[in-house]
Amino acid sequence: MTAPGNQQQQPPIDLLCGWPNPALLPAPDLLRAATTVLTTPSIAQPGLLYGPDEGYEPLRAHIAQWLGSFYLPCHPISPQRICITGGASQSLACILAVFTDPVYTRTVWMVEPAYYLAGRIMDDAGFAGRVYGVPEDDEGIDLAFLESGLRAAEEKAQAEGNTEPRLKPPRPWRKIYKYIIYAVPTFANPSTKIMSLDHRERLVQLARQYDALLVTDDVYDFLQFSATREGALAAPEHACLPRLVDVDRYLNGGPVDEWGHAISNGSFSKLIGPGARTGWVEASEKLAYGLSQVGSSRSGGAPSQLSSTIIDQLLPSGFLENYIRQVLQPAYAERYHLLLAAIQEYLAPLGVTVASASDTVAGGYFIWVTLPPPLLAVDIVLRAQNEENLRLAPGTLFEVPGHLHPPSDKFAACLRLCFAWEEPRHLTEGVRRLARVVNQALV
Repeated sequence: MTAPGNQQQQPPIDLLCGWPNPALLPAPDLLRAATTVLTTPSIAQPGLLYGPDEGYEPLRAHIAQWLGSFYLPCHPISPQRICITGGASQSLACILAVFTDPVYTRTVWMVEPAYYLAGRIMDDAGFAGRVYGVPEDDEGIDLAFLESGLRAAEEKAQAEGNTEPRLKPPRPWRKIYKYIIYAVPTFANPSTKIMSLDHRERLVQLARQYDALLVTDDVYDFLQFSATREGALAAPEHACLPRLVDVDRYLNGGPVDEWGHAISNGSFSKLIGPGARTGWVEASEKLAYGLSQVGSSRSGGAPSQLSSTIIDQLLPSGFLENYIRQVLQPAYAERYHLLLAAIQEYLAPLGVTVASASDTVAGGYFIWVTLPPPLLAVDIVLRAQNEENLRLAPGTLFEVPGHLHPPSDKFAACLRLCFAWEEPRHLTEGVRRLARVVNQALV
């Protein structure tokens, strides 16, 4: 057993924090961009004033071009499909404010294990107690489970006469959806799974059938790399799969109405820095414009106006694309493979298993592992903190509250390990410490 107080003699290691490592943020390039903006009156003046509701127009145009070159959608992406946001979390709150009614919108569905901090945003929008988890299957989402839940919720709504929005009056810029379905389809947080193309297409079909809005956090898509260590320097140049918003554009001839049923939530937080507080959504032109009409933007102007002018300097030159390919992808690939190798060396012999992933492409920030029975993640997390000065995230953190069933133990043996925050040299040591805790707990 580790001697009491031993953790105080070790430097802390944090495998919980889902932030980008500060050394990977392009501060010098942002400084040059900010200097250009603030010394160029034609850019600085609009940047320091209230911007158009949809956001800084040059950035919208450049994001549209950049996304088009990466995702290769079936049709070009127009700037009118882009709305600038204050980041993915602020955007999610605004999406719920504009496109849901706390009574008419029956339920919110979240693929679980889910990004746990999104739950508070759902609660704030009036959905406490009506947020349900949809299990993952081998292809990313249990569609049979979801369809059964949607059918039951719709039958209940019809029986109660819940057929029209109750609290939100009609507005030309918004549509009230019956359901919200929230997912991270590519490199999911926390499981890192990639939803298959078949499931993406069938999910869009379900959304159309039940008039649900698919809200996807596509924030990790660019952080992809080879799943094999030997191919780590040959990162894919294009997205591994079309987003749900892309599927909605081509499936069965395209959207069933002018609004569509999918909205892609993007952010510069994992690429440039969360402090920039800048993101975007892509959706139908009608939906993108509707989001821009949220009350906070109509009152305060477009979010992130000044940051948008600075970030915009990094796109037309190709800097951002090059930075992702030459700095971020190799750096995160190195961290991922270091952590995975340490897990296989120190934890696998103790019975710890790693969630299955693609054989060709990996990405994102996390590795999802399962402890051997009878260990519980909450106990291991506590012991790791107290005995080894090691921070971890227990799987129970990612269970959706307000579940259709009583709280379960399905994630009780799981841990989410983040490789993005710590320096590479600390990742192997962190796993060694975790292995000591697991070994002691099994004795």
